[in-house]
Amino acid sequence: MVVGICSRTSFNKTLLFKATTSGLARTLSPSVSRFQIRSIMADSSFKKIQIQRDDAAFDAYVVGKEDAPGIVVLQEWWGVDFEVKNHALKISQFDSGYKALIPDLYRGKVGLDVAEAQHLMDGLDWQGAVKDICASVSWLKANGSKKVSCFSFQEKVNSGLSSLLSFN
Repeated sequence: MVVGICSRTSFNKTLLFKATTSGLARTLSPSVSRFQIRSIMADSSFKKIQIQRDDAAFDAYVVGKEDAPGIVVLQEWWGVDFEVKNHALKISQFDSGYKALIPDLYRGKVGLDVAEAQHLMDGLDWQGAVKDICASVSWLKANGSKKVSCFSFQEKVNSGLSSLLSFN
């Protein structure tokens, strides 16, 4: 199993753009809550699945070609939000196509601000997360992906997971 880590230099909490004389300005619509922004689905092409591991089941999101090589995309410390879903969608469209799978390590919870994201990360069951990721790899292999890799966009959560995965 190969694990890649890539740091993202900025995080945008807004989705809406309006034209200004100097270009596009980001604005947060008053009718859109922060939770809606963090948890918005990147694309309707994602399929929500449940993966069974040992004594637990967890949700995951999958997108891409059926028999394509698989990539487990690890969430950032915010949880499975629009940003990681957008990354997975783009990964699934590289070259001749991939199947991207995002395991939900926080079990549906999404950090709305830095303090909450830190709380979620601090409460993460690291050994359980490793089992979830290994089960995700197994699911991809059992569902048509002959080759599978793992990829992460944030080192805060996933450098720890990467070091744990290197032993499995």
